[in-house]
Amino acid sequence: MAKARACQRAFVYRGQTSDMQGSMQYLRSRISRGDWRILTLHRNPFRSIFWCGIILASTLSTNNIYTTHFHSSSRTIMAANNTMKAVVIHTKGGPEVLKVEQRPIPTAKPGQVLIRVKAFGLNRSEMFTRQGHSPGVDFPRTLGIEATGIVEHAPGGEFEKGQIVMTAMGGMGRQFDGGYAQYTVVPTNQVQAITVPTKLGWDVLGAMPEMLNTAYGAITKSLNVKKGDRLLIRGGTTSVGLAALAIAKGLGAHVTSTSRRPERESMLREYGADEFFVDDGAIAEQIKDEGQKFDKVLELVGVVTLKDSLNATAKGGVVSLVGIVGNSWNIENFQPQEFIPKYRFLTTFGGWIEEFMDTPLNDIVQQVEDGTFKIKVGKVFHIDQIAEAHQCMDDNAAEGKIVVLTG
Repeated sequence: MAKARACQRAFVYRGQTSDMQGSMQYLRSRISRGDWRILTLHRNPFRSIFWCGIILASTLSTNNIYTTHFHSSSRTIMAANNTMKAVVIHTKGGPEVLKVEQRPIPTAKPGQVLIRVKAFGLNRSEMFTRQGHSPGVDFPRTLGIEATGIVEHAPGGEFEKGQIVMTAMGGMGRQFDGGYAQYTVVPTNQVQAITVPTKLGWDVLGAMPEMLNTAYGAITKSLNVKKGDRLLIRGGTTSVGLAALAIAKGLGAHVTSTSRRPERESMLREYGADEFFVDDGAIAEQIKDEGQKFDKVLELVGVVTLKDSLNATAKGGVVSLVGIVGNSWNIENFQPQEFIPKYRFLTTFGGWIEEFMDTPLNDIVQQVEDGTFKIKVGKVFHIDQIAEAHQCMDDNAAEGKIVVLTG
């Protein structure tokens, strides 16, 4: 503390410009490392009050808001604004039940990290939670199974303040408040730091966590796609479908993508699709030769086209049911022996913490920077437009990932 007091005396008593600049540079370097002992109260309370006021004013003038702890006195100077915008749902319903409210900024405990959310993507599972279809979810609740932002505070030191991070799953937006807010607190074991240098916008970064978690896990783990596999992506123009297309092509697969709209063919081929089918619900009938059937099928439309996807699969092939674009969860009167053709295999994928942490986000961020991997951002909204954003998702009108910015 000798150096701190030397700076204190230099600043308060001398008032010389050089000492002032040196003192503040020293202070900022200590504060940026989270070392608040620099602000320990001086024996003279009047000098301490003056000193702390100068520090706080200087800190706030750099557009950073801190909560400053004086360890010797247990007194706290609180930030001028300790609330945030959060999207809160109090009852199930349509997009109109999503309310933007002012809420206290949460506090991270050891083993957690406070993230200043810069962007979050929308996911159809959040639509189903909003509609009241997710079991075990109590209202009021802040939705959001993913978030992208910067570290505000990690009490255990797992992350540094200011690091870019991404998080997803682990009960976000269901068991505890999620990413639809300007700040969120999550366990450190479900957070990835983005360590590669990046100039990508928050809209692009915000599109990545859950989309890549699902696409990468489904392609590499659920389907185990290999070089030369014939892969069908059902629901190819969804954000997950486009990401899965890029990942599968990188693995050397022959990829066919589908859309209900013929005009989407050019976009899918631009993203790397080898073949294109207009999805009329009967892809199997469009296949004229047994050799044209698929080794692997990524089913993103859902149960409404699942039976047809199984029929379009070659003997020994695998269908992974991942998406619910068709807005239906259940197969009525499901009889597996009748539903699943002989010698075909049906599986599912749902990424959790382990799968998210295995997703090579840094590698993909670098590929996006290099232009070798494309992220399709469909539409971008502000947090105040959350109801409009959900309506866009309900209407399947985005043609890519819907991203919401918080600032």
